[in-house]
Amino acid sequence: MSEGNGNDRIPIEILDAQYRVVADRPTSAVVRPRRRQRLWPSLTLFLFTLASTLMVGMDFAESYSQNVAPFSGSTPIFSLLESAWHHPSMLLLGVPFSFTLLLILLSHELGHFFAGRHYGIDVSYPYFIPAPTLFGTFGAVISIRSPIPTRKALFDVGIAGPVVGFAFAVPAMAWAVATAKIVPDAQANAAIHFGNPPLILLLDRVFHPGVDTSWILLGPVGWAAWVGLLATAMNLLPMWQLDGGHIVYSLTSRHHQRISLAIGLALIALGVYSWPMWALWGIILLALSLRFGHPPLLNSWEPLGTGRQLLALLALAILALSFTPLPAH
Repeated sequence: MSEGNGNDRIPIEILDAQYRVVADRPTSAVVRPRRRQRLWPSLTLFLFTLASTLMVGMDFAESYSQNVAPFSGSTPIFSLLESAWHHPSMLLLGVPFSFTLLLILLSHELGHFFAGRHYGIDVSYPYFIPAPTLFGTFGAVISIRSPIPTRKALFDVGIAGPVVGFAFAVPAMAWAVATAKIVPDAQANAAIHFGNPPLILLLDRVFHPGVDTSWILLGPVGWAAWVGLLATAMNLLPMWQLDGGHIVYSLTSRHHQRISLAIGLALIALGVYSWPMWALWGIILLALSLRFGHPPLLNSWEPLGTGRQLLALLALAILALSFTPLPAH
């Protein structure tokens, strides 16, 4: 998800990269060569995340086959573990959810990875975070371990992840909505009711005009894309060192801190009246904004250019299409 820059690891990122704070240094500083990396930690975490999302995907597939919304008396995670242990072939039921979600998250992180490598920045491999609950993962992060040289580099690294991830999430969601079941009162017994971002509402009107949105039952691929959209929106918030924060800093470093504080307060207010997790997210990001300022660039004078300023509008449009004021209740 976004790229944080702290001396300490900050394990609250849902979907993106973490930077380390670098001291002010002259623009003539030389970027250190990339460190040699070991692949096995990233691969191990990926395999654990693959297993956890496959098990959760089993539950999504089972709910869909029974024409009910996810978490409608859903099976406890330990029961899923037991079923997978005794009948490993059942994990195949989780493939549509797991592979779609991991593809979206991986494409997001690889967008940052290759953009960073393009500019000679020391970028780690993606680290996935397994989680045996809800969606099976807390996302993925990368670590950027060297200073960002220019505004263009910061902008490109920041925007590459959400744009590439969104490009994979849109066709997955479009296919899921087009092939969704129409089931009246499908969410009647659901323990958790999920909100819909504007992109889903638009697709509902295209593929199912006149149908009540609450009757449209998404399959596992659709729920994986839903998670991808939520992650994209959270990372594109224009504050701190999230993807959106990097874009804002590359556009106007002078006003970055004030914009971050304003967005954090807006999230807290939104959380009071809608989803409490927005308030928690706002408090966390406010604290990080005050504690860890955005690291300086080696060359902050290079102009960004009109093309990238227009791309910033694209990022804003992606945020608007992906953001859900009330993701769950």
